[in-house]
Amino acid sequence: MKILVLEHPRMISEKRFNDIANTPLWSCLMGGYAASMLESKGFDTCFMDAAGQRWNFQRAETEILDLDPDLLCVNAVYFWEHTPRLFDLFTRLRARGFSGHINLFGFFPTLVSQEILASAKEVDSIAVGEFEHTLVTLASSLKETGTITGIPGLALNSALDPNAFQLRAPEKDPDIFPVPLRPSLEGTVSILGSRGCYNHCSFCPVPSFYNQGPLWRGRTPEAIALEMQTLVDQGAREFYFTDPNFIGPGKRGKERILQLMALIKPMKIRFGMETRPSDLDDEILHHLVEAGFTSLLMGIESGSAQVLGKINKSAGPSQGTDAIDLCRRHGIEPEVGFLMFVQDATLPDLRNNIDFLMANNLLDRLERTANLLCHCQIVLKGTAAYTEFEQAGRLVKSGLFGFEGEVTFIDKGVKWMSKLVVTACHIILRSMGDPDSPVHFAKEESRVSKQANTYLLDLFFRLLDRAEGDNMAGDIKALKTSINQEIRAILEV
Repeated sequence: MKILVLEHPRMISEKRFNDIANTPLWSCLMGGYAASMLESKGFDTCFMDAAGQRWNFQRAETEILDLDPDLLCVNAVYFWEHTPRLFDLFTRLRARGFSGHINLFGFFPTLVSQEILASAKEVDSIAVGEFEHTLVTLASSLKETGTITGIPGLALNSALDPNAFQLRAPEKDPDIFPVPLRPSLEGTVSILGSRGCYNHCSFCPVPSFYNQGPLWRGRTPEAIALEMQTLVDQGAREFYFTDPNFIGPGKRGKERILQLMALIKPMKIRFGMETRPSDLDDEILHHLVEAGFTSLLMGIESGSAQVLGKINKSAGPSQGTDAIDLCRRHGIEPEVGFLMFVQDATLPDLRNNIDFLMANNLLDRLERTANLLCHCQIVLKGTAAYTEFEQAGRLVKSGLFGFEGEVTFIDKGVKWMSKLVVTACHIILRSMGDPDSPVHFAKEESRVSKQANTYLLDLFFRLLDRAEGDNMAGDIKALKTSINQEIRAILEV
């Protein structure tokens, strides 16, 4: 029996090219974990990383048909308006005679499993939630009996009745899972130190993926260090922990991280991670930096206490400020997860946001400024926000299988500003990706980059003043055209 685990091709979104909220970061390791688990149980498993190889769908289709696996397991990642291309692939495979079992796993198929199975008949099953044990049981059943009903965690297109589906509880001990297969160790190596999260932010799909519970489970420091040392021995020197929350909760979370830092310090590596402001203190940061810590993404999300309460962040702006100051005292310049435009925000919330960013010196370079000023809350199915907005009658389903939610703003000024500020920031960010542009990423210290940074700040304040004065007259398209012309004048200097 042949099994193929596929990381399918990806395509960049025209509208959301700068948004990363389509799936949690640790999705990048899911295909490797699935393949490793199946291989460890003795199955003839091939791991095909079409995304990493930058294959198009035609190449992926040819490779799948050539291998002709009995079981095709796909880490199905939502990639905005191009997601239908993945399901077109399944249709073409069936049309060309592929008869293997097609299974999907990952965040996207978990959160819309019933919708997928009701519409995409080419898909045979979906591993809902944590997938490793489910895939092994599926493969064993296909190999031994061909009967796959009644498998916990497996939703079938032949049993769409939700009452017939049995959830699988997440594995309590993440050390049980073998380390993921990695087709390449080039660049920064992704690694997972824990699963789940102990919080329940309204915009995050992690709790839903793990059956509506926090379910933070950390791997032991010894297991993480062993995986890292093995990779170091193969030439890896840069790591990034893809955990939704690296440090973990409370005293035990801190003790675990201090133990891990002691183990990896002799490796002389560099690493980055993501965590919450409340998890950091002087002792942790001291040991993190000594062990090679250089890069941090910290989820602050807003400078408004009101907004933080609405998104269930369980933290206030002052905690964010304290954490930023703490990081800088230890030589770490944090990057900040931030939602400038939230559907429940008011103009005073926007004023609080910009004041927070200015007071914390977070708008001093173009790439960071353009990102922080333009990120909007994205509402995806399975999140608490999606359910709340839908129940309130404020959500219109969009995207494939209704995975995205278009939500009405409560404040017309916030909506007006979001359209104009996002337009300006996207123009800048696209230009930063052009090597011939005067604001290319490599030219961040150039005069033009600094001028563009000043322009974005000035534009934000001008628009905010207008919105606060209820002076929002004028055609939106004309205003966007004017902004485009102003930016082009800066870039052509």
